[in-house]
Amino acid sequence: MYYPFLRGKQFELLALRDFVEFNSGSFHVFPIIEPVKETFNSMKLAIQKMKEKSLIFGLVLNPQVGDIINRTDLIMRELQNELSDQTCWCPVFFVKDNFSVIAQKITDYNFQNVIIFYEGGDVQSQEFNTFFSLTQISKVIITDSRTVKRKLLSLNKELILMSDSFNQQAKNKDYLHVPEESFSEDFAFYQQEGFVGFSDYTTLPKSYIDGGLLPFAVAIHLTFKKNEEQIFIGHFVSNTNDDRTNVQGKFGEATEKAITFWDKQQLPRTKAIEKLSEYAKNAQYPGLGMVKKISILNHLELINSTIS
Repeated sequence: MYYPFLRGKQFELLALRDFVEFNSGSFHVFPIIEPVKETFNSMKLAIQKMKEKSLIFGLVLNPQVGDIINRTDLIMRELQNELSDQTCWCPVFFVKDNFSVIAQKITDYNFQNVIIFYEGGDVQSQEFNTFFSLTQISKVIITDSRTVKRKLLSLNKELILMSDSFNQQAKNKDYLHVPEESFSEDFAFYQQEGFVGFSDYTTLPKSYIDGGLLPFAVAIHLTFKKNEEQIFIGHFVSNTNDDRTNVQGKFGEATEKAITFWDKQQLPRTKAIEKLSEYAKNAQYPGLGMVKKISILNHLELINSTIS
């Protein structure tokens, strides 16, 4: 199972809604969403769509970035109707040295099937053992640490492998020097390595960035299956990158590169790629947010079909 980690921003949630709509009834994806905004309208729409299509999801209840850091009560209050049926979703908590705080929240809200995103600490401590002995904790997301893995398996926890797969460059035009590169092999090996699932930040960097200036270059990041054991990512970058003018033209240049590459390599077209091709054919510019949405949607579709 694939557990993509998404921030609860507009275009991440739009990508998730489109994924649910396009792949109804054939899900091998369990999205985990970290709320980052004080407004919950986009989140409510995404949750409603996932519930309609019976896609179970995880929701981080102690966000570590954005506008509502650690505001569990606010999230539960604002989404009380959407989260009333816990068979449709799973609570997710970041844990490092806050074992007692999270244990109390699990008890106070009577949470079951809790997923823990473990960020490191002393696995030999009594606090670690007591916390991860809680029967309410079903799965733990970890990076590839043998010590942590061995300890949690001894406590009968199911493990999800987290990888930070996106190799972020300082500027969009820097991707011109890396037109394609290896992205992930986790989908091929996670089960034989003792994990029940794998996770990443889709085609986004782990670091959280809210907003920004118009770019000098437009870059479209699209994953594709290179062979049976490797997924690569292509970086399709505009050519006229000397100033911030004519973003629409830059988008057209990047889009043309992407579609040309897809057709030359005879890669299967996801719904996201079809939409990108439509933009190219009609010389449309949907905005930079939609570029991010297409990139995420393509990755969700790719992984879902790959592990089906």
